[in-house]
Amino acid sequence: MTDGTAADPPPELAGAEGTALAREMMRRMQRVRLFEEATIALFGAGELPAMVHLSIGQEAAVVGACLATRTSDFMTGNHRSHGHPIAKGARLDALMAELLGKATGVCGGKGGSMHLADFSVGSLGESGIVGSAIPVATGAGLAAQVRGSGQVALCFFGDGAASEGVLHESMNIAGVWDLPVVYFCENNGYAVSLTAQESLSVPDVAMRAAGYGMPGVTVDGQDVLAVFRASRDAVERARSGAGPSLVEAKTYRFHEHAYGLVVPQPYRDQAVVDSWFDTVDPITLFHDRLVASGVLTADELGALRDEVAAEVEDAVAFARRSPYPPPEAAWTDVYAPSAVTA
Repeated sequence: MTDGTAADPPPELAGAEGTALAREMMRRMQRVRLFEEATIALFGAGELPAMVHLSIGQEAAVVGACLATRTSDFMTGNHRSHGHPIAKGARLDALMAELLGKATGVCGGKGGSMHLADFSVGSLGESGIVGSAIPVATGAGLAAQVRGSGQVALCFFGDGAASEGVLHESMNIAGVWDLPVVYFCENNGYAVSLTAQESLSVPDVAMRAAGYGMPGVTVDGQDVLAVFRASRDAVERARSGAGPSLVEAKTYRFHEHAYGLVVPQPYRDQAVVDSWFDTVDPITLFHDRLVASGVLTADELGALRDEVAAEVEDAVAFARRSPYPPPEAAWTDVYAPSAVTA
């Protein structure tokens, strides 16, 4: 918590534009946090048809990265899939409806929690298959380069995917062809229960960038501004035609790999995990920083949280009252429209 000592605002948060950026950073982090907390409640009530993988604790990483992009830029995620489209600016009502398997969901209720896609914000899809979205993002970068559209592909993956062959193949071709891709590792320290120290040959995933001729940087994933700066630099590099980058955000997963999952052998000190909300919570850290620097007051931040809470409540209500897709919908969306004409 803040000690009450005033501090100058960071350069990015100075002036009216900086205040607007700070507000949007906090708004999106709160949207992720409160959406996930609502998801926990729905899961506990038996209203969700599948397991969910929460982004609580990792809000600064996804928001800082996505705010460095444009809505028209591409983004791919992973099985921890709610935070990514929310951070990119997606509607909460359609996302919540998707989690409940409703026809009004972003994928018509067919994707569920782990397989979201929302083209309206550039989200090309997320998958429960570890590392599977990485070549999709790389292909999107290639398409942008061929079309000359100026778009960038932001590719999220975790430390568990950092040793998947598909990541190294993708980074290699992106480096060879100077593709406009930002590979973004959310390193929360655990691939389910396997520690990063046990699964990685280097202390930082970002070190591997050198092997593919691209810059790599490791940042504090609990500091939304640090993530934003690193991501902004990588996005600008990609958009200018200078090629890909690898950004690694060291972050924390406050809950289990999948909410409700019971791992027989404890692998984390629960007392340490419980302390994270007081010591490394990205929302608390940013809140205190904004108040201490005079960018926003505690009352303003409280009102902002209330606005988001109301938005989440409306999203849950929308999802609950939405209809399920009809049985015949199972036969639609099986094939992409053909580009071949008779």
